[in-house]
Amino acid sequence: MGWGILRVLAALFAAWLIVLALMLAAPAAEMRVFGGMDVRAWLAMGVLLALVLGYMAVLRKARAAAGARWGDPQGEAGHEARRTAPDPEASRDPLERYARHYVLREIGGPGQARLRDARVLLVGAGGLGAPAALYLAAAGIGRLAIADPDHVSISNLQRQIIYRSGDAGRPKTAAAAEALRALNPLVEVETLDRRITAADTSLISRFDLVLDGCDSFADRAAINATCVDAGVPLIAGAIAQWEGQVTIYDPARGAPCLACIFPEPPAPGLAPSCAEAGVVGPLPGVIGSMMALEAIKHLTGAGETLAGAMLIYDGLHGETRRIALGRRTDCPVCSGVALRPGGA
Repeated sequence: MGWGILRVLAALFAAWLIVLALMLAAPAAEMRVFGGMDVRAWLAMGVLLALVLGYMAVLRKARAAAGARWGDPQGEAGHEARRTAPDPEASRDPLERYARHYVLREIGGPGQARLRDARVLLVGAGGLGAPAALYLAAAGIGRLAIADPDHVSISNLQRQIIYRSGDAGRPKTAAAAEALRALNPLVEVETLDRRITAADTSLISRFDLVLDGCDSFADRAAINATCVDAGVPLIAGAIAQWEGQVTIYDPARGAPCLACIFPEPPAPGLAPSCAEAGVVGPLPGVIGSMMALEAIKHLTGAGETLAGAMLIYDGLHGETRRIALGRRTDCPVCSGVALRPGGA
């Protein structure tokens, strides 16, 4: 009937009292014939039942007090329901949610406020975009836009950790946005089910930072040119097989752009896609997380970013290398870009 054990014991105790009253009112010989026991045995049974009932009441009170102070670690049905449907007010408490950022000297309250006010565009919701999006949303980026024209496939799940098997066939932006809103309802998520092209300067201008997680050189070149025109910094990551790289392209602040480093597309077959050459599953997570870390550092002013440098990670041998990058005066894309005030 859905009764708790305490209610069941209380009902049994009430029944015991009724039987005891009948036993005391009727002749003892008749009750022995009827029940097979005398009043003393029935009293002993009642004492045992009372002890169990009292113990359960004390245990319930102690558990309620502990749950009010520390939360219930037992995962009972009521608490399971609260885990699957969290308290909206608790989920909207930024002080608790970002507590580990507040205690960091390099971020603190002012840095977290900058993250809250930031507008970030993530181009590509694949292997690099998936972990980057999760960490940026968890960090409290105020507005996060995701651009990707593709749909989720089962082959994506080996590395694109934002998706689940049930998302197969769905637009990546819709599935990713659902996951990000569930992770952090304080973040405003915008979706763009298309590619970003060289004609999107006005769109790029709406953002403070762009992260490029594309897997095609043509798309990367177009995004780079658009960011240069808009004067928006671009964090770029790339992966292949066991190796990845991360840098920040920002000519307006002294760093090179993509065309300064790679003025020409790679020869056919020299830079095969992940579908052709393969990629180890965790590698995009490593590089995508680095991209998110660089974004947080850039937006909060913490530490030294990878502007003017490239970090290369070799997952097969566990090695990292950092190389310096410089602008080219004859770069066809950024040679006419002047340094902004405060630029390097």
